[in-house]
Amino acid sequence: MSLDDNNQSHQAPENSSELRSEPLPTADPSEVIEPPAAVSHSQRPFWPTHRATVDPSLPEDLRVPWGWLDLLLLVIVAIAGTFVLSMFVVVGFMLSGVSFHQLQNSISEKSLLLIINQALLSVVLLVYLGAQMRLRFGAPFWRTIGWRSLQTGQTPRAAAYVGLILSGFLLAILVSLGSSAFHTKTQLPIEQFFQDRLSALLLMSLGVLVAPVLEETVFRGYIYPVAARSFGVTGGILFTGTVFGLLHASQLWGGWGQIALLVVVGIVFTYARAATHTVVASYLMHVSYNSFLFLALAIGSHGFRHFPGGAIIF
Repeated sequence: MSLDDNNQSHQAPENSSELRSEPLPTADPSEVIEPPAAVSHSQRPFWPTHRATVDPSLPEDLRVPWGWLDLLLLVIVAIAGTFVLSMFVVVGFMLSGVSFHQLQNSISEKSLLLIINQALLSVVLLVYLGAQMRLRFGAPFWRTIGWRSLQTGQTPRAAAYVGLILSGFLLAILVSLGSSAFHTKTQLPIEQFFQDRLSALLLMSLGVLVAPVLEETVFRGYIYPVAARSFGVTGGILFTGTVFGLLHASQLWGGWGQIALLVVVGIVFTYARAATHTVVASYLMHVSYNSFLFLALAIGSHGFRHFPGGAIIF
């Protein structure tokens, strides 16, 4: 062993002891970093932030990851779905013994076909939107598309719900009174659904149980946030309500006053959605609105047995 090696062997312990004798730094209690607080479910984003770019300055209910191209795609899906489902329903009728001639000339058979087709289309559109939320945006369907808890503030929750339901009833009364002031010379297309009791009952089920869910999801949940981002909240309310009314125009074609009233109804529903930031509000109004109209029709027709006529605005 060399002399240098001996010196190094003696110096190593000395250096080691010096290193061990140095005091370890202590943290200032005021600088201790606390672990991050748990994020509640209501504070979590509706979709992974890396999947969509949204403007953080927007109200939370308008920060949706879809846009106008998605709305156009929905329109295409709805049109194509209507055509394809109509073919399937017609084939189903023919297999059950109903001829194509009967479907063309029988009002009851034609109304039944249209009701079944509309019910199936509603399911298809909801499934499509649900798949888009999950597969494309990686987000929960109902909450992302606007179905959130109704925040009532100081108002008791039960009172808020009752108020929305009564508002729907009141709106139906006002619209019915306004509709009676417009006299149409021809039968409106929607009146063909009320030629027999079965068609009326099926349409009532569709109008109370299915249509409000689909229409509020599409118009107030899917269309309104995009329109409000582009035109502002007021412009979004007017745009969505107008589109809602005009897309129902085929049911009331020839009743221009009734179509205008339905545009007003759409604007009121959208205002409720915008004011409360949830589709639940407009849904409650929509269900109560349709329920009142069907209840009035059921009473006036003696249980859908005798139809007095007159425009029905759904």
